[in-house]
Amino acid sequence: MIQIFPLGSCVIRSPFLALALIGTLVFSLVYRAELQPDTVSAFNHYIALTEDRIATDLRHDRYFVVDRLPDAERRRAYDALGRGEVHIEQLHETDDGRPLPMPGGMIHHWVGLVFIPGVTLNDALSLLQDANQYQEIYKPAVRHSRLVTSRDGFMQVSEQFYRKTIVTIAENADFDAHYRFLGPKRLVCQSYSTRIAEVDHVGEPSESEFPVGRDHGFLWRLYGYWHLEERDGGVYLQLEFVALSRPVPAMLTLIVQPFIKSVPHGILETLLATTRSAVIAHAKNHPAAAVTLQSSQ
Repeated sequence: MIQIFPLGSCVIRSPFLALALIGTLVFSLVYRAELQPDTVSAFNHYIALTEDRIATDLRHDRYFVVDRLPDAERRRAYDALGRGEVHIEQLHETDDGRPLPMPGGMIHHWVGLVFIPGVTLNDALSLLQDANQYQEIYKPAVRHSRLVTSRDGFMQVSEQFYRKTIVTIAENADFDAHYRFLGPKRLVCQSYSTRIAEVDHVGEPSESEFPVGRDHGFLWRLYGYWHLEERDGGVYLQLEFVALSRPVPAMLTLIVQPFIKSVPHGILETLLATTRSAVIAHAKNHPAAAVTLQSSQ
């Protein structure tokens, strides 16, 4: 199961569901999983199809997820974004309409879109580049963050994700992020996890890492696709993420299914709302912030 950011307003209201969650976590903590080559291969195939679909959308000027909607629905969606709502959808990539098998793993694929009023593309990018501050912006979900390197159109970032619920879960994660401008007011960023290691005894003197890919399987891969556009007096910011975790035990799948859907929804809603507030605050405090990553069209 994916554990990345705080749940925000997501609350477990059903005692039965809570018991199922406890059972799933206990199962995961007792029985470790190992990331298998066929799981990696299936994930890579899923990502290839996802990126093909994104490229097709860009060619047809479907820059945001709501741009796929019929005209009337699209206008209503943009009106809702202008009122401060967050648009979130769960996605399922297919291969010519056929579901994709994921042996030994589970895909979490979601997209969310938010409007940030009164800021520029430079304001938004300036904050997203400030990786050393992620631990302050997204705490306690991000316990540590560090910009490793940065050059034209590229960043390497190291973070530690943290979540304390029934159990404490933490992962050390390294990312490569590639930025590309699509004109003066549009920007895309592809972020790929290059290493994710679950942390044992987090925060203790004996803190250490499990071997990569041989842990409890809470998070094995995390890829993100950011789309930003400056218009309508602000910036539209969309994040699409694809995460890979171990599968839920078959005997608990139906019971835990609502939780599997509600948690990423809450995660994404919290992340986008936090980012919106942070960009607005950052723009006020750094009105002359400049983009340091150069355009590479």
